[in-house]
Amino acid sequence: MGMKGEGKMLFRSKMKWVGLFGLVLSAFSIFTHFLLARYTGEGISEYQSSITIFSWRPIFENADLYRTSPLYRRLWGPVRRLESLHPHANPRGNYAAPILQTNGFLFVRIRGGFHEIRSSICDVVVVARLLNATLVIPEIQSTTSSKGISSEFKSFAYLYNEDQFMVALAEDVRIVKTLPKNLKGARRKKKIPSFRVPHAASPYFYLHHVLPVLNRHSVVELVISDGDGLRAILPPHFEEYQRLRCRVAFHALQFRQEVQELATKILNRLRAPGRPFIAYDPGMTRDALAYYGCAELFQDVHTELIQHRRLWMIKRGIVKGNLSVNSAEQHLNGSCPLMPEEVGILLRAYGYPWDTIIYVSGGEVFGGQKKLIPLHAMFENVVDRTALSTAWELSNMYGREANLVDKYPRIPPSIKQERKLGKWKSSSPRPRPLPPPPARPKYPYNIEGWWGWVAESDNEPESTVMELRTNAHKLLWEAIDYTICVEADAFIPGFDRDGKGHPNFASLVMGHRLYQSAASKTYRLDRKEVAKLLEEIRDHLYEANHTWITSVRRHLRKTLLDGLTEESTRSKAESFLSLPVPECSCLRYDTTETSFHASSPLAHSQVKAALGDYTPLPCLDGQRYILAVKGQRK
Repeated sequence: MGMKGEGKMLFRSKMKWVGLFGLVLSAFSIFTHFLLARYTGEGISEYQSSITIFSWRPIFENADLYRTSPLYRRLWGPVRRLESLHPHANPRGNYAAPILQTNGFLFVRIRGGFHEIRSSICDVVVVARLLNATLVIPEIQSTTSSKGISSEFKSFAYLYNEDQFMVALAEDVRIVKTLPKNLKGARRKKKIPSFRVPHAASPYFYLHHVLPVLNRHSVVELVISDGDGLRAILPPHFEEYQRLRCRVAFHALQFRQEVQELATKILNRLRAPGRPFIAYDPGMTRDALAYYGCAELFQDVHTELIQHRRLWMIKRGIVKGNLSVNSAEQHLNGSCPLMPEEVGILLRAYGYPWDTIIYVSGGEVFGGQKKLIPLHAMFENVVDRTALSTAWELSNMYGREANLVDKYPRIPPSIKQERKLGKWKSSSPRPRPLPPPPARPKYPYNIEGWWGWVAESDNEPESTVMELRTNAHKLLWEAIDYTICVEADAFIPGFDRDGKGHPNFASLVMGHRLYQSAASKTYRLDRKEVAKLLEEIRDHLYEANHTWITSVRRHLRKTLLDGLTEESTRSKAESFLSLPVPECSCLRYDTTETSFHASSPLAHSQVKAALGDYTPLPCLDGQRYILAVKGQRK
C-alpha cells in the first residue's frame, strides 16, 4: 500500500510539471507570434494593427484600378480644367510690416461652433490690422464656459496652436497672449469699453465707431457671435486684407499638437489599405433642419424635436415664417439636406463600387445611426473617427479632465408624499371608480436626453455639466474631421448651410480644398437638381435605368466645375473663406510641360468661363505682378 501511495504522488508531481511546462510554452508561443506580427512586414504593420485594435475591418473584392484607366480618372482623377489654379496668398502690392507703436489692445470674445470660430478669428486679425491694434489671442467662449475640461488647454489653445499663430502672422499684426496686468484687472471689473459686433459689420464700422474709442482708452473688447465679425465682400482697395484672411485660415491656424497627431493617425489608417477614399459631411444638424423647416423628413419624436427648435427660433427672431412648413416642397427646392441614402444612390450611380471607403464627418448627425443604415447597406466600408481611434487616444487629446459630479442627484420623495401614497394603498373599502393615485414625483434626471423633456415643458432643460464638456469635445472632433475632409481624395457635402442660414463646416472645407488643391474632386451639388432627379425614380430608387444613371453622372461631372459659379453667387457673399478666389489664387501657365496635365491657354479660358468675374491673374513674380494687378484695377 505504501509503494502504491508513493507511486501516485510521484505521478501527480510529474503531471504538475508537465502542465506547468505546457503553460509556459503556450505563453512563449503567443508572445513570439505577437512579435512576428508586430515587427515583420513594415509596409503593412500599421494596417495590421488598425484592423486588430479598431472596429473597422475593411472588406475589398474589386481589384485595384490602374491610375491611367478612364474609370479611375472619372472617379478619383483631378479636375483637369482647374489644374492651373494655384494658391497665392502672399502680399502683392505695397504692404508694410506692422508698426511697433499701435493704437492699443484689441481683446476679442468669440461665440459659436467650429466653423463660426474659424471665420471669426480670420475676421479679427483683419480688424486688428485695419485699426493698427495689438491683438490679444482671442478667447473662445465655448471652452471657457464648459465645465470639467482640461485646465492644461484653455480657450484658444484648446483648439489651435498659439505659438504657430503668432509666428505665422508676425509680419501682419502684433499679437500678444494676454492683456497687461492693469488692463486685465480693469476688464475683470468690466471697466473697459465693449462692443457687440453687428451682423457682417463693414470696415467703416470699425474705423468710425471702434477706432475713436480705442484711441481714447487704449483697449477695446469685441464680442463676436455666429462668425459675422466682418462682411465677406470688401471694397477693391481692401484686397490685401482678403489675402490676409487666407494667410490666417490656411497657414496660421494650425490645430494644437495632440489634435493634429490624432488626425494624422486616423488619416494614415484610412490610407493604409492603399486605396483612395471619399469624405462625406451630412450637414444634418437639428438647428439647420429647424431653420429651413425640414421636420417632416424625419419621423416620430425627431419631427417634434425639430418643430420645438423652430418655435424657439421664431420666438427669438432667428426665423421669420410659419411654424409648419411643407418639408417636401423645401426638399424639392433644395433647401433641405440630402439624406445619406440619397447621397449613397448618387455615388453608386456615378460608378463608385460597393467597397469604396467613405469617411463620415460631422459632430452631429441628427437622427443618429439609423439614418446612416441605408448608406452602410450600399457601401461596406463606411467609417467615422470612432471606428478609427481608441478611447485612450481620444482621452489623450482631451487632456486630464476633472471627474464630474452628477448635477441631478436622486432626491427621495418627502415624508408627506410617502404618507399620502401609503394611505391611498391601505384605504378600504374603496369607492367605485377608484380615485387617481397621487402624482409621482418627477425628477430632473427623468427628462434628460433627446425627447424626455418634450412632453414636460415648453422650455428645453438647461445643459448639464456633461453636455457642456461634450460641446467642447465637439470642437476637437470637428477639427479632426476638417483635416481629413481637406485631405480626402474626394469630398461630397449633404448640406452647406448651418442653423442660421449661413455657410457651414462643409463650405469651409470646400474653400480650403479650392485654395490648397483646386483640382481635387469636390462635388458642389445642386440640391434642387438632385431632388428632381431622385423624384423621377422615387417609387423604384434601387432600380434606376441607364438613362437616369447617365443624367446623374452628367450632373455630378458638371458640379465639379460649374458648382464654382453657384458658390460665387451664393456662399462668397456670406463667407469669403468658402470661395477664396481670385484674391488668394493665380493661374500658372508652364510652356515646358507637354503632357495632358499641362496648363494651357485653353485651360485658362475654361477656368475664366467657370469663375466669371472671379478670375485670378497669371502667377507672375515681383514687379510684373504688381503692374498686372494695377492694370486689372484700371
